[in-house]
Amino acid sequence: MNPRAQRSDEPAAQPLRSDAERNRERIIAAARRVFAHDGLHASMASVAREAGVGIATIFRRFPTKEELVAAVFADRMDAYADAVAVALDDPDPWHGFVGYIETACAMQAADYGFADVLTTTFPTAKAMEDRRNEAYEGMVRLISRAKATGRLRADFDPSDLVLIHMANAGVVNATGEAAPDAWRRVVALMIQSLEAPARGTLPPSPAHDALYQAMLRNAPAGVAAPAPGKGG
Repeated sequence: MNPRAQRSDEPAAQPLRSDAERNRERIIAAARRVFAHDGLHASMASVAREAGVGIATIFRRFPTKEELVAAVFADRMDAYADAVAVALDDPDPWHGFVGYIETACAMQAADYGFADVLTTTFPTAKAMEDRRNEAYEGMVRLISRAKATGRLRADFDPSDLVLIHMANAGVVNATGEAAPDAWRRVVALMIQSLEAPARGTLPPSPAHDALYQAMLRNAPAGVAAPAPGKGG
């Protein structure tokens, strides 16, 4: 007898793994619905109720809220990075820049959770933060090109993108279903203010470390923070 052969009275392992994977996908789907409607500050308990599982089951699959957020929004962050790639491929850098802002802000408006993701940093979610950094580096190149055409005001700073996302997230969260398209007017106003020639001088942009700390402050309870003194 082959000692590796499974005895007939032993439980099969594969169905258990399949059940565990189904539970994981069920939790992610439920979290996607909850975060999309209520944002990242929705509780893990509300995700458990939506998924029809106990809170202990949630924490067995996702020991921290940050891990759950990373799993839920991995595809959204991929789409966000893809939007930057599309903008870089546009032969007109200004058109690509405007198209990116409109696309990213529309993604925020369609999903309250993602509106929060773009204004929050997740220090231990390496894959998601790598995609964010990849998108940011692409936007730095696009900003430089748009300035070179003379269409983007010369004092625009890459950190202003974070402020735009923060402003749009605030409008999306404040207006909600009462005025679901209000963000479109705000975004149009912002885009028009970015076009050269500038009508006036802007105040200094916030320091990058200060902006990073602001993004950490946006993190909901249960999301890890870096050790004191560590920056992004």
